[in-house]
Amino acid sequence: MERYKEIERSIITRYRKSLWSKFLDGINKYELISPGDKIAVCISGGKDSMLLAKLMQEYVRHIDNSVTVRYISMDPGYSEVNRQIIEENSKLMGIPIEIFDSDVFEVVEENDANQCFLCARMRRGFLYRTAQSLGCNKIALGHHFDDVIETVLMSMLYGGQLQSMMPKLRSKNFEGIELIRPMFLIKERDIITFSEYNDLHFINCACSRVKLKESGELRSARSDIKDMIEKLRSDIPNVEYNIFKSVHDVNIDEIIGFHNDGRTINEPFNKYYKDKKAYNKNM
Repeated sequence: MERYKEIERSIITRYRKSLWSKFLDGINKYELISPGDKIAVCISGGKDSMLLAKLMQEYVRHIDNSVTVRYISMDPGYSEVNRQIIEENSKLMGIPIEIFDSDVFEVVEENDANQCFLCARMRRGFLYRTAQSLGCNKIALGHHFDDVIETVLMSMLYGGQLQSMMPKLRSKNFEGIELIRPMFLIKERDIITFSEYNDLHFINCACSRVKLKESGELRSARSDIKDMIEKLRSDIPNVEYNIFKSVHDVNIDEIIGFHNDGRTINEPFNKYYKDKKAYNKNM
């Protein structure tokens, strides 16, 4: 049996509960995919996006063949070795990847501060434009459960606000394009286990700063948050689920301030809502 067939089979059998079912649950719960959608699956070459590509292939094959999928990858300036790894993994996994070249790494290197933020923003914009040019109405990213809860804590501890990574988001800058995250409910450790079981090896960040990150010389906020959650888990076994649930079960009666239509409202939500409702009624 060809390798990609073995990989596909493991998703439906061995990892049915942790990957396949969670993938379908996320799509259904957050209404991420509709019949006839044309979706650009964005592949960075890492473990998350490569698994997303296989899950989307299985979705079209077994659930809804009216959905069209394009598997796109932006080369921001990868080394020859990293690009070869992406191409070989795509072939090994049976993913018909389309690679588009860009100069993102070159531009980012000229910026001394906020390199990671700038890189992510430029890559996202490139992928939106590419998806739009291909006639897609959605782009799918490989963010998972751990990314979600880490984002919640990062927004609180570093940004001073309560903000979550959304399962779907309509683009404000690219008309008609919606971003979806079909792996929203899948845990990172299950992705790692799947990769190890199938003896799959992927690239990491691949930017010029990656060696500093791997050596520990350069720490990221996300790395620190990962360590924090790991420490909390020893005392609070369900800490991940509690963080995740917190942004699904917000008590608006006890929210002191919030954002609405681009404005900051520094008063309880209920008071603001009642005042606004009374104002609109009298107009």
